[in-house]
Amino acid sequence: MRRAAFAKKKPPLHPINLNTASSAELQQVPGIGPSTAVKILEMRKSNGAFKSVDDLRAIKGIGPKKLDKTWKYLSVGKPAQSKQGATSAQAKAPPGKSAVAAKPVPAEKKSIEPRLAEEEEP
Repeated sequence: MRRAAFAKKKPPLHPINLNTASSAELQQVPGIGPSTAVKILEMRKSNGAFKSVDDLRAIKGIGPKKLDKTWKYLSVGKPAQSKQGATSAQAKAPPGKSAVAAKPVPAEKKSIEPRLAEEEEP
């Protein structure tokens, strides 16, 4: 019965994103247990988002053999934005544009300019 506990894991149906995965999600990947999942999360927290699955080689205990087993079940995507981050990104104006809308020119001022031009001519 003990052998059943050590049976191979059923791999995830879709690759797990290293930049958004929880410890439980990482542990679905064959070759990644609780301690390795914690190391991955710590590396992500201290160094920021992973740029490549190969970045895992910097973690002690993940060598070429383990990486060969796991890389096809892992992906690297954009990290999830917090609600606060999404709000600030939406508030930013597009490049080259002012965040403040231009004030419309009142109709009175538009009509004054042609009259001034007419008055100045002899």
